[in-house]
Amino acid sequence: MAELYGVAMNPSDIQIQATRKEFIGDFTVVIFPLTRFSKEDPLKTATSVGEYLKVNIPEIKSFDIVKGFLNLLLTDEFWYNYLASATSDWEHAKEKQTIMVEYSSPNTNKPLHLGHIRNNLLGYSVANILKARGHNVIKANLVNDRGIHICKSMIAWLKYGNGETPQTFGIKGDKLVGKYYVEFDKALKGQIYDMEKLLSVDKEEAAKKAPLMTEAQEMLQKWEAGDPETIRIWKMMNGWVYEGFEQTYKSLGVDFDKTYYESQTYLLGKDIVNDGLAKGVFTKREDGSVWIDLTGEGLDEKLVLRKDGTSVYITQDMGTVMERFREYNLDKMIYVVGNEQEYHFKVLKLIFKKFGEKWWDQLYHLSYGMVELPNGKMKSREGTVVDADDLIAEMLETAEKQTRELGKIEGLTETEQQDLFYKIGMAALKFYILKADPKKQMMFNPNESIDFLGFTGPFIQYTYTRIKSIFRKAETDGVVVSQSPLRGSKNPIHSLERELLQLLYSKDAILKDSETNLSPALMANYVYELAKTYNKFYHDHKVLAEPDADIRNFRLMLSQKTGEVILAGMGLLGIEMPEKM
Repeated sequence: MAELYGVAMNPSDIQIQATRKEFIGDFTVVIFPLTRFSKEDPLKTATSVGEYLKVNIPEIKSFDIVKGFLNLLLTDEFWYNYLASATSDWEHAKEKQTIMVEYSSPNTNKPLHLGHIRNNLLGYSVANILKARGHNVIKANLVNDRGIHICKSMIAWLKYGNGETPQTFGIKGDKLVGKYYVEFDKALKGQIYDMEKLLSVDKEEAAKKAPLMTEAQEMLQKWEAGDPETIRIWKMMNGWVYEGFEQTYKSLGVDFDKTYYESQTYLLGKDIVNDGLAKGVFTKREDGSVWIDLTGEGLDEKLVLRKDGTSVYITQDMGTVMERFREYNLDKMIYVVGNEQEYHFKVLKLIFKKFGEKWWDQLYHLSYGMVELPNGKMKSREGTVVDADDLIAEMLETAEKQTRELGKIEGLTETEQQDLFYKIGMAALKFYILKADPKKQMMFNPNESIDFLGFTGPFIQYTYTRIKSIFRKAETDGVVVSQSPLRGSKNPIHSLERELLQLLYSKDAILKDSETNLSPALMANYVYELAKTYNKFYHDHKVLAEPDADIRNFRLMLSQKTGEVILAGMGLLGIEMPEKM
């Protein structure tokens, strides 16, 4: 472009995108931004740019102009060369960064539920996407193992548990502890009602004066003071929960490189509070509580330490993030946390901005929407959540039922069948959740997630196994795929073949967009589009049965590369692919 207009342009001045299907072309140049260099109207600018490119770039076969858009059609030779060199490897970012992705972050007072599933799948997939871009990624979990929430479960167990354990009750440890969290809330509601009548106060004041809440606050102070009996019960009940969590993580197929515990980091936050008081970042009120004034930043005043000296969530996060940047010299810290915590992370960033930490703006909150069910929101205190383990079990049962009904287990051993049911069920769950824009609230409907003909994980798996079956038959027939995809000018590339090539060519751009937006949904939608287009191609064109050897080899190569990219793309979503279906 510099040669054409005699001015240097930034790469951002040139916008190129895939040509829309209703027009002829492979790639489209957006002309409007170039008119300020050409000093001509869009039509004349597009004509001069198109003619210049056709003369100077031999890979451009022709061009077409539609309003302010220049559509470029590439030669078949370009696509032959691309197909011969294409791999499923991903293009790395130019600058490698060290990035920590925190996800899961459960409380140890309840089992994981549907909301946690979305959190874990998002965090794990974002970490995979960043790794594929060449970054050094640390997958982190911060376990909320202290605080008033766990004290509530402990008190309820002491009052109503009769020494019950996961072994004696025959239940996972996280579910047992969650049971007592619900018991506490039920008992507390009764006490609040009584206190409202007895003291003639509103519900909020009645809750503060309820005996159970007073006991919970006292237990939290005992814990922070290191009371031996309180610590013993706390360790025992948390141990039950950790064993339960690990089983669920294994079923989900997610893991972590580093696990932090708030019980080990909250004191670091207190040290930061003391440092902030000395520097004038925080102020102490007459009652002993410590606050930060953010009214100048458009927020309000935020409590960072209670009057009794106990910490709050922001205190713990302050200590944890400081430790992480010191330990790993991070370039970026990504928190995968629901959108109800947006204010919390704004405060966290501003605190470290006031401290003068250079990395304050490298704290990113991947704020995702809540998951709802057809019958409304989930409520942990009322025990109306969708348990993660129960949902996984339901998905596997549904996968087995539908797979058997469709006859997709023919020739498989019992072990292979069980493996297939697991992969289909988990693909249905993961893809349904990850295909949705993370920022948007979503409704999960298990019945829609397993559909071998719909916008689902199982549909993509079926497409992949279809490709694998082609190559099993090719091997049986003694057909060898040559890595030279030329087919001659008498057999031009057909439109669906070209669509597949265009999609394969765009995979690195999709990955880059997925990284920029921290959105696995972009990758999920891309892989689905690739699978859907391949199925159209397979329906309209012969592959192994094609009589022309050159065309057959080209289509086999196209099928092979498509299968490789589908496998790689689904892998970024944490979805396993079966070989047979």
